Amino acid sequence: MSQSHQQPALSKCPGCAEPPAAGDLFCGVCGYDLSAVPARPGDRPTMAITVPPAASGSEAVRWPAAAETDSSDVPAPVHRPSDLPGTDSGGRPLAEQEQGPGAAAGQGAPVGPGPEPVGGPESSAVPVRHDDRAVPGGAEHSGDFALAAPDPRRAEHAAAAAAPAAGGKVCVACRSGRVDPDGYCENCGHAQPRERDHMEQELGSVAAVSDRGLRHHRNEDSFAVSSTALPDGSPAVVAIVCDGVSSASRPDEASAAAANAANESLLESLPRGTHPQQAMHEAIVAASEAVNALAQEPAGAMEHDAHRHQNAPACTLVGAVMAGELLIVGWVGDSRVYWVPEDRSRPTARLTEDDSWAAQMVAAGLMNEAEAYADERAHAITGWLGADAYELEPHTAAFKPDRPGLVVVCTDGLWNYAESAEEMAAAVPADAQEHPLRGAQVLVGHALDGGGHDNVTVALLPFAVRPQGAGSACETV
Repeated sequence: MSQSHQQPALSKCPGCAEPPAAGDLFCGVCGYDLSAVPARPGDRPTMAITVPPAASGSEAVRWPAAAETDSSDVPAPVHRPSDLPGTDSGGRPLAEQEQGPGAAAGQGAPVGPGPEPVGGPESSAVPVRHDDRAVPGGAEHSGDFALAAPDPRRAEHAAAAAAPAAGGKVCVACRSGRVDPDGYCENCGHAQPRERDHMEQELGSVAAVSDRGLRHHRNEDSFAVSSTALPDGSPAVVAIVCDGVSSASRPDEASAAAANAANESLLESLPRGTHPQQAMHEAIVAASEAVNALAQEPAGAMEHDAHRHQNAPACTLVGAVMAGELLIVGWVGDSRVYWVPEDRSRPTARLTEDDSWAAQMVAAGLMNEAEAYADERAHAITGWLGADAYELEPHTAAFKPDRPGLVVVCTDGLWNYAESAEEMAAAVPADAQEHPLRGAQVLVGHALDGGGHDNVTVALLPFAVRPQGAGSACETV
């Protein structure tokens, strides 16, 4: 900010020595121009001038002595800056490329005579400095100074950083760092998205999609889809969907263990010729044992959570198997299976019954369905897989559809937004039978658009049969 100069106030008029009135520009007695301020005195404050001490030892320098003039008319020789070797601020000679013709272009040319070190040139190998240009073919073409540390922009450095260890993952943020087991980039520290936040899989005619939803901090659902062959060579398609119980410990591990165990059991028993309904029962038992095993903590683990043994990992399970002309479903908990016929004019159906408080109230005749599911206790489950579950009661059922349709296997994260069979059929896109993955994606989007309060998982299995005349959409065997 600039400031204007103010004239000093006069104690008396320079012409008549009378004191002027405040603010007068002219003396009221003699008319003297008071704005003509006398010049300041010529004295100046004395300032000490410090002279640096003379250098000694290796720091001393020898300046070239000026030639003396003689009686002739020949002028004394003049030392030009280019006649003296250039040095840096540390007294080291500049690199040879800086002394060449390119020095005039501003590439390290000395701007004046410099001191000559007493010890002479040290070595031809000049260490890399931050103010040095890179070697030919390096950074001088880009106008950058060479760094003392390896430049991460160099091709070899970037290639090394972008190639993590075998089997490692590359950071989604910096695209170069390796992701450590805790899920953070070792280069930039960015937290990586978890794989289970959103999963999709398509296998032939079966597809499944699982999403974390909009409210939960992790995805506690899991699924498994697979296919195998029966002893007669006909195909068998499997879809398992599990929902972790959030109030239990490690629900995400429980759902993953149950889905994998049930799937492996079915892939082992179906090719042996086990009846699909019996195979489904055995698969649920295998899943229950896998979840129970999670509660067996190693010695000393209880020290961190003394009550963990009272809150064992738990989940629900629902599965469907298409084998030959049969559709087998099995479940424990409140995840569901719906049947949506290809001809939407035909009736739809829900093929499972929930193990929940609401379902028990309806079955006992104490409430109608609308009243029961409006209660805050509606979704309290009465059956689950886990070490602290009551007696395990796997539910299985076999159906023989007489027309093509779509089997929808899902958790309550979806059917909460399409509870009745009619509402589910309306949410299923028309081309889901031909494009099951796209159909599953649309159904997950339907739940997210509705609020996404829970994890959402759905598997779609198109069931193709030749029409065999009129009849119900499905028939219990």
